[in-house]
Amino acid sequence: MLGLLLRLLPFWVREPLLIAVGSVLGVRLMYLAVSDHELVAAGLGAVFLLFTAIRVHTVVRALRARRNPSPAASTDGAVVDAAPQAQYQVQPQPQVQPQLEPQAGTAPAVAPHTPEKEPNAWGQALAAVAVFGVLAGAVWLGPRFAPSDDNTPQPASCSSTEHEKLPKAYKQTPQSVTGEELCEALNRPDLATLLGTPEEMATTASGTSNTAALTDGKVAQPEAEVKFETYTVNVSATYNELTTDQYVKLMKYGDEQDIKTLTVLGRPAVLYSDHTMKFEINLGTGGSGGPVEQGPPARNLSVALDRKDRGGYCEITVWSTAGGLPDDSALLAIAEKVLPSIPERPAR
Repeated sequence: MLGLLLRLLPFWVREPLLIAVGSVLGVRLMYLAVSDHELVAAGLGAVFLLFTAIRVHTVVRALRARRNPSPAASTDGAVVDAAPQAQYQVQPQPQVQPQLEPQAGTAPAVAPHTPEKEPNAWGQALAAVAVFGVLAGAVWLGPRFAPSDDNTPQPASCSSTEHEKLPKAYKQTPQSVTGEELCEALNRPDLATLLGTPEEMATTASGTSNTAALTDGKVAQPEAEVKFETYTVNVSATYNELTTDQYVKLMKYGDEQDIKTLTVLGRPAVLYSDHTMKFEINLGTGGSGGPVEQGPPARNLSVALDRKDRGGYCEITVWSTAGGLPDDSALLAIAEKVLPSIPERPAR
């Protein structure tokens, strides 16, 4: 079918089109052969370039024949036989006898046939190259604008809380972040890599602008959580008056284990371990749910909201339903990425 269409095209359209296609394919195949060291691509590229060279030679001969007409015709009728033209020029012009009045029944004289003007070869060639350029551009840019059928799973994005009404505690706390801002800071493209599971992607990501429990809604406590197949990461910021030193003293009276004090980005911090809580909610009739149980172990990093530890802290918690925990270096790396998005607490 393609061969039939090419044969129907005029010579000065078909040949430039073949030259353009052959040169582009030949150069592309030779480039792939050099970059990928492929002998097959080199052979195909050489064939296309040889084909293009033959077509160029044919066009050059046709152009020379048009400039210097000769009785020998060129390929595909590109050169018109000059013999009839020469014979037409040699024939003597018939003598017209002057007549005073036209005679009845005599047919009028027929004017000699004027040869039709041939189309411009260069114009046809440029038009063919332009059509090829348009087609090549459509093929090249088409996939970028066409709707994608790719069903590859995408990482979870933070649920929008743009129109959520903030509690009064956030208006009364200078430079406090919201749950949405914490979620955007935590849901980083490299979060799975920081956890040591670079092949995983986030399944859920959310942020809430809550207040701390047992404070009558007076202490802002935004929170964000990102879940992976292996680990779940939770980050919260509590804007209370509790310093890190006081927090460490409270831990010693609790069940926290592996307590380790350190400094993160110039702020006092503490690492410790505890357990999450597990509870069930029965949405059906006949009961409200099961008892609260101890969940999987968790590793926590609590960092003061400012360098002078004036009160308040940011806490990063990581746990896994399988019971495993990442190294402490993972929590420190997450803190170094998330903390710069939380403004330091100003002096009161």
